[in-house]
Amino acid sequence: MTPRSLLRRAAEAFRESGVPDPETDASWILASLCSRSPLSLRLDDTTELDDRILDEFRELSQRRIRREPLQYILGETPFCGFSFRTDPRALIPRPETEFLCEWAAELLARNAGASVLDLCCGSGCIGISLKLLRPDLSVTLSDISGDALSLARENAGVLNASVRFAQGDMFSPLSDFRFDLIVSNPPYIPSAQYDGLQRELMWEPKEALLGGNDGLDFYRVLARKAPEYLSPGGMLLMELGDREAEPVRCFMKESGFSGVEVRCDLHDLERMILGYYS
Repeated sequence: MTPRSLLRRAAEAFRESGVPDPETDASWILASLCSRSPLSLRLDDTTELDDRILDEFRELSQRRIRREPLQYILGETPFCGFSFRTDPRALIPRPETEFLCEWAAELLARNAGASVLDLCCGSGCIGISLKLLRPDLSVTLSDISGDALSLARENAGVLNASVRFAQGDMFSPLSDFRFDLIVSNPPYIPSAQYDGLQRELMWEPKEALLGGNDGLDFYRVLARKAPEYLSPGGMLLMELGDREAEPVRCFMKESGFSGVEVRCDLHDLERMILGYYS
């Protein structure tokens, strides 16, 4: 069977199971097995695929039909120009979070040797990317999940990023630290919305998704406790969920943050918030 024929059949099966982008996902799965570009495979109607690749492709395709995320099937995903290992121990790094990382790098552009905390670090994609982009930074990654931290350690090792790790609930393992920037992509989905989420999200760790009844539990703690862990003039930068900018802005102002600023993503959704603490 040729790549083009195989991908047509797989895409149809994916479509029937409700996979959002069946052609693209089928192409990426086959590309991971053939070490070829997805586009070249979609156009190839002459090469005969060997039985080993066909068997492996069918096995991986069944996982996608069950709506396991493509990134978990492939085992890696790109983020800020780097390739991160990806599996169910942590949330999948997402393109919108790259904007958060880019804003953090922008804020630190003139701050040589700054100390950074990636709180609720998950796979480590934010903190590790910042360290790779700015080797002079002192970066700490923290998460309550031992599974997530084990994945973050693997990513740091593979990417040769020299970062520190701390495990515990929010700021509990960080009593002796002060940071110039705390950056976080915390859980922010309201609990009542969980059952209505896309099926792929059910494969990701639930505790890394849900932010309490209104989705704001972690922001309340971050706004209230972050000042104790910030250096003078330090910054708190966070990713936001849908329609959460205004309440989070209020939390930050009530805690003494100034210069609070919100930025939107490419879809014009309020996605990130920044505040300074004197």
